[in-house]
Amino acid sequence: MSDVDLRGEVAVVTGASLGIGEATAVAFARAGASVIVNYRSHREQAEKVVAECEQVGGKAIAIAADVADQAAVEGLVDAAVKNFGKLTIAVSNAAYSDREVFYQADMVGFKRTVDVTMWGAFYLMRAATQQMIKQGGGGSIVLVSSPHAFIPAPRAMAYNMSKAAIEHAARTAAIEVAEHRIRINVIQPGWTDTPGERKFASEDTLQTAGAKIPLGRLGTPQEMAEGILYLANPKNTYLTGAALLIDGGISLPWWANRGSAAPG
Repeated sequence: MSDVDLRGEVAVVTGASLGIGEATAVAFARAGASVIVNYRSHREQAEKVVAECEQVGGKAIAIAADVADQAAVEGLVDAAVKNFGKLTIAVSNAAYSDREVFYQADMVGFKRTVDVTMWGAFYLMRAATQQMIKQGGGGSIVLVSSPHAFIPAPRAMAYNMSKAAIEHAARTAAIEVAEHRIRINVIQPGWTDTPGERKFASEDTLQTAGAKIPLGRLGTPQEMAEGILYLANPKNTYLTGAALLIDGGISLPWWANRGSAAPG
């Protein structure tokens, strides 16, 4: 989206050292924004993302923070203001997921998934909103959700319920902050080829499974970043409380595939 102009905008992107977060940070920088590149444990990768952002003409700083820690998330917003003077865009991308059936799940991992994926998104939305109201001028917040907010993936209950929760939170917040010209939207990336997915599946598995998606492949982080860029674009002043689904058709009924008969 080369026509997107984010010069003068300042963004915080959580979970920005890898995957969709990395692609989003670089896309914002390419459009002219200054970016806080958040990471928790991948410092080297985060520093590479900062270098990528600078190479495409933007400004960026890597900040370590665990989004499950409310004070740490508020520190990300403070860092944006301290280093770049304001905050106009916030993207909640950081997530965590263990994959076990709920009745056998390690509750430490289950609660960690909720803490990062749900509470982390809420903390950023809250802190960003407070700053945007304080400085005036509106702003844009994007929460990265998933089709699993409405399609239950087995062995991922904590993740599914966290994504469902942030979608309703986003819509509720969008109503509450509309008077401040703060827009809050959600993106629902489908199965995307990221390091997070490769934590659970081999290359052969991803290729075989990807071929069964209606459009025949997994999505790319760059494609998801384009969607986030669209939602965050300050020119889209009438867009709020929306969910943008980019999933290659994976959420369509299985019988929609060519050659299959409809059930019933």
